[in-house]
Amino acid sequence: MEKTNVSFQKKVPVYAEADVVVIGGGPAGTAAAVGAARSGKKVVLLEKSGQLGGMGTLGNVSVFMPIGNVTGFYREIIAELMAELLPAGHDESIAPQYSPFRLRHYLNEKMEKEGVEVVFHAEFAGSVLEGDRLAAVVMATREGLQAFAARQFIDCTGDARVAIDAGVPYTSGREGDGLTQPMTLMFMMQDTGKPVKRQLPPGCPVYNDVSELPQGRRLYWERNDDGCLLVNMTRVKGNGARIADVNYAEREGLRQVFSVVDYLQRNGFETYALAHVAGQIGVRETNQIVGLYTLTEEDVVSGRRFEDVVAQTNYEIDIHSPDGGKTTDERHVSGYDIPYRCMVPNDVGNLLVAGRAISATHVAMSSMRVQATCFALGHAAGIAASLAIDLGCADRDVPAEALHRELEKQNVKFMVPQRH
Repeated sequence: MEKTNVSFQKKVPVYAEADVVVIGGGPAGTAAAVGAARSGKKVVLLEKSGQLGGMGTLGNVSVFMPIGNVTGFYREIIAELMAELLPAGHDESIAPQYSPFRLRHYLNEKMEKEGVEVVFHAEFAGSVLEGDRLAAVVMATREGLQAFAARQFIDCTGDARVAIDAGVPYTSGREGDGLTQPMTLMFMMQDTGKPVKRQLPPGCPVYNDVSELPQGRRLYWERNDDGCLLVNMTRVKGNGARIADVNYAEREGLRQVFSVVDYLQRNGFETYALAHVAGQIGVRETNQIVGLYTLTEEDVVSGRRFEDVVAQTNYEIDIHSPDGGKTTDERHVSGYDIPYRCMVPNDVGNLLVAGRAISATHVAMSSMRVQATCFALGHAAGIAASLAIDLGCADRDVPAEALHRELEKQNVKFMVPQRH
């Protein structure tokens, strides 16, 4: 059926005005809000669901991948939320499993403490442009369409939804065919201490061998203190920014959850019961903006350094097969910089994009997409947006030296000398 475009005009009331409006309350969004608030700005954080944390809470991806440089707001989270997991002398690379429920509460309290106004159940609906600047974003809320005006905006939607609506060029998926990494519905199992009754619903396949599993492997993390098993073993092909793909993925992902649970209960986890299924499927990859600089595979594998560095990571290249296969391309990375320019569109003067939708190729994105790196990118974006206001300049013109000074004031430390 051919799609028909519909145009309409409607007056939308302005619900709030701020110095900085952040759209998306995941790792990048919460860090951006904190960075801007600590820079003395009035900040409104808009979140489409009822909880902050993004895939770390909504998608129950409740384990932080190691990134090499644990710094800034991310280090603060580690220190305050799970200090026991960061022993002295072992803080350069950490991958702790955590409770998504505790992180959700922690982020709520942190935003309130920092003076950030959080608006829940606010889904992005459109942008209002005045020349080459955003004047407001329109959100679908519990009170209908509402506008939020600001001097600076930070797109932390993960899908670059604000940027794309504002006309910023973007790419999606790998070069050649546009396929993205598949989605995964995470779940938890709990050790009951006694054999549990298997209950495989109708329509769910039976897996009898590792090779039959959706990822062709067993992948889970266990918190031994409370017998909680976090399982990452489902896999659904598709692009999480497309309606039809995500509709299928939510149904298929749940079928796979029950089948994987049944498999594990027959293969070493006979006393474990299904305890929690994420409220939505986890999305690894959708869209990337075309920014002032595009992070490449060569940058990642060569360990490139940039003078406008805002985040550092040594997380591996980690590509779950986009074409439906059961393989994962995993390659060691020694460490590299992500430059500020990757967050800056050339087309809108007061909009930054932080998180997994920055300007990066398919391969480079597979390394920089994890939560800890997104916290770092968001933190830098919040400070940069504040500097743009203070200096009266476009985001693209924020000096790297000034940005680094302000990052240092907020306890962001880079591990290597800055160089080309």
